Amino acid sequence: MFFVIWSPRDVNGNATSTYRNVSLLSISSVLAPLVTTSVDIEHRLEPILKRLRLPSGLLERVAGVIERRNWGTESSSHEAAVEAGETALREAGIAPGAVGLLINTSITKEHIEPSVATKLHHGLGLPSSAINFDISNACLGFVNGMNLAAGLIDAGQVDYAIVIDGEDVDRIHSSTMERLSRDDLQRADFMNEFASLTLGSGAAAAVLGRADLHPEGHRVVGGVTRAATEYNDLCVATVDGMFTDTKSLLKRGMELVTAAWNEAKRDWNWSDMDRYIMHQVSSAHTAAFVKAADIDPERVPVTYPTLGNVGSASIPITLAQESKKLARGERVLLCGVGSGINTSMLELAW
Repeated sequence: MFFVIWSPRDVNGNATSTYRNVSLLSISSVLAPLVTTSVDIEHRLEPILKRLRLPSGLLERVAGVIERRNWGTESSSHEAAVEAGETALREAGIAPGAVGLLINTSITKEHIEPSVATKLHHGLGLPSSAINFDISNACLGFVNGMNLAAGLIDAGQVDYAIVIDGEDVDRIHSSTMERLSRDDLQRADFMNEFASLTLGSGAAAAVLGRADLHPEGHRVVGGVTRAATEYNDLCVATVDGMFTDTKSLLKRGMELVTAAWNEAKRDWNWSDMDRYIMHQVSSAHTAAFVKAADIDPERVPVTYPTLGNVGSASIPITLAQESKKLARGERVLLCGVGSGINTSMLELAW
């Protein structure tokens, strides 16, 4: 009998999960069709940048984001998520009727009710027996979804699960640009919304299944999570915008990651992974993690320069792009920090 082992070390430490019979069978992504460059954004904000005496090139120089994607009016995140799901199922060789669980992890939503999962469940043609719901945990949602799906597969509740995500930041971009163009805007107001301009749109999906039925799959080994929710107010987003204390979020996030990383050394050896698939925030966040963990930056593929921060879809999109370069037997670590704040790290044996 297969089961998940969950073992928190102490009340203030990591939560550790290990899986015995779970494999990632496929990973796919769909990129939004419209490219919005940082130069375009700063050109639109040129009057306010001049008034506030802010230098040009901030987005590229500070965040490392050259461009990001938007859906526009001709496509949508829901359609793209379904497309990503269909591709993932086809590449895994799994019929929709075999899926027992769908978890949507998108941050952005058009409405509060019903769940986005219902639309994706219908769009993919999944059976009525397939459990479906949303998980929301900022940019860690997809990894959380993989953990939950892995636990249910290990427990024998389902044979196959699909974790899916579609992010749409078009409305956030529009409303943020409108606010940043106000005549009464102050420098502090601008900086509080600076991170919103790094966001991008995209979709991704992953199919997980029983490892004993799929020896060709990529084993989901396990990992850790850790919380520092006393900092839940450092990045707060609504449907219209995201307001971030960037410096404090980076500082507290790195403290959390470092604490989780150091404690994880008791159970895991992640110092020499073949790839570190990080949540894509900015050049500053990536450099801080590389330095804190003392890892080889050449093993950290980045997508933020051309895609920006795609929220919960960021890690799976990066993994989907890097998967073409991975060889059998290589070790992969998914890792990131989500507003709130939480961190999660999940090992895959490719």
